[in-house]
Amino acid sequence: MSTVIHGKLVRDRIPEIIESAGKRCQTRILVEEEYLAALDAKLHEELAEYQADKSMEELADLLEVMMAVAEARGHSFAEIEALRREKAEKRGGFRQRIWLESVHE
Repeated sequence: MSTVIHGKLVRDRIPEIIESAGKRCQTRILVEEEYLAALDAKLHEELAEYQADKSMEELADLLEVMMAVAEARGHSFAEIEALRREKAEKRGGFRQRIWLESVHE
């Protein structure tokens, strides 16, 4: 039997899925500080995966991690959405595809 070392934050049902495939896994529950650091690392991982193939599945994974980060930091995703809307009202979104070349003073 071979062992593959992963050392990363995984979705809640991954251990169950691994075991249902007839494999064994070793896990542990992260303390708060470790969890926040692992979420930050997961954000980078998911963003890199999205950038590599531009799939909607990877974009959904990125959103899932963002929701977990908000919750872990004591906020709701609804709060983030409210902030996003407020900022969009004040500064706009990105739909017009404006590229800023320079500002002259």
